[in-house]
Amino acid sequence: MAGRQPVSPLAVMNRARQNGTAGDWMVNPVTEVDGDLDTQQNADISRQLAALARRFREGGETTESSLAVIAEAGADSVPASQASSITLVDRAGVVQTPIFVGELARQADDLQRTLGEGPCIRSAMDLETVVIDDTTTDPRWPRFGPAVAELGVRSMVCCGLYVDNNGYGALNFHSRSPGAFDAESVSFAELFAAHAAVAFSAAKEAEQIRAALTNRDIIGQAKGMIMERYGLDSEAAFSLLARLSQDSNVKLYEVAQQVVEAGPDS
Repeated sequence: MAGRQPVSPLAVMNRARQNGTAGDWMVNPVTEVDGDLDTQQNADISRQLAALARRFREGGETTESSLAVIAEAGADSVPASQASSITLVDRAGVVQTPIFVGELARQADDLQRTLGEGPCIRSAMDLETVVIDDTTTDPRWPRFGPAVAELGVRSMVCCGLYVDNNGYGALNFHSRSPGAFDAESVSFAELFAAHAAVAFSAAKEAEQIRAALTNRDIIGQAKGMIMERYGLDSEAAFSLLARLSQDSNVKLYEVAQQVVEAGPDS
């Protein structure tokens, strides 16, 4: 592994977004890897990543289900992976593992949260790739290494996964064998994480747009009901909703939802 320059998932994602090619890349992913992967492997990887992107684009995934798709697809695709998880760290330093595939991954992440150290946390905080060839000999996490080895995890690769500006993430792969993740496996894991970050970002934006449209529709319905019941114009009806929201310290769309659910005769 020495001397190999890994792909930075965040850098790849940012280049795609800055160049305005993120949408195209989701359908026709760019395999930005080093020379470790041959042409046939690159083609296989491209097909796998394109299939993942299509699932995001066609499935209307939510934020939570998108993370599950990433973890499941990664566990199936990354060579030597026997379990996978996604670690999230918010700006307050709170560590969560909302998604895991395999009990081994859950136990490993639980251990890191308990000890407050480990490769998944480091990868999420730094948005960099962290590789452990053998948990019994790696000196970087003296408490985590021996403890996770007792659970049966002998090697890991953790790739930074950009989530949003409010937190950090890592996509983690685990194996029961030492030295399981060679240069090719790590290259693919990095590429998969970079591509998944773009797909996840697009899915999250789509979810936010759907939520905004739903909220707008609900507010519109509530305005219409108030206009009809009290003989107000659109501006006055909205002002009434806004005042109710302010006085009750309840979000505007929640007030509107209550009006709609109560019905026109309330």
